[in-house]
Amino acid sequence: MAEITRSTSLQELAALISQALESAGILATLSGGSAVSLYTDNRYQSHDLDFVTSADPKRLEPVVAALGFVATGSKRLYEHPQTEWLVEFPAGPLGFGHRVIDARQLESLNTPWGPLRVITPTLCVMDRLAAFCHWQDRQCWDQALLVAQAHTVDWQQLHEWATQEGLDQEAWQGFRTEANGASSELQ
Repeated sequence: MAEITRSTSLQELAALISQALESAGILATLSGGSAVSLYTDNRYQSHDLDFVTSADPKRLEPVVAALGFVATGSKRLYEHPQTEWLVEFPAGPLGFGHRVIDARQLESLNTPWGPLRVITPTLCVMDRLAAFCHWQDRQCWDQALLVAQAHTVDWQQLHEWATQEGLDQEAWQGFRTEANGASSELQ
């Protein structure tokens, strides 16, 4: 396994952690702002890597300790002396608003450093819109836009999710317009 250094990129670090967890039999999926960073080539820069997992923190610690991470006082937050990114393990299940996803159904993303278990671009947009709805944080809306503009997303699935979450139609149409431009066909 590669050594973590100051020049290790976010994507490389995420792949190394993901593989170490998978090798230990731990299902953990990269989500949150670090998924946005990944899908936008760091147009948005996260300061932590969020791996959502239902694994007991006692199982996580030896895996990340073997990579050089130490707990910061919380049993779910770790730091490494050679990287600026913290690693956090939000408790599962993997969910976006009221929708829960079986992480075993997600395919890993192939990276130059090996496979990385990460939410899809569509789920990343859901995640950021769910955060926007919950906290009314415009930055989350902007992150969702960046991902939707950079990747093909499943607009039908997003529309169904937005309706189930209670995102009003005016807000939904505004998001579609901003993501695709005024000429896009709105659902």
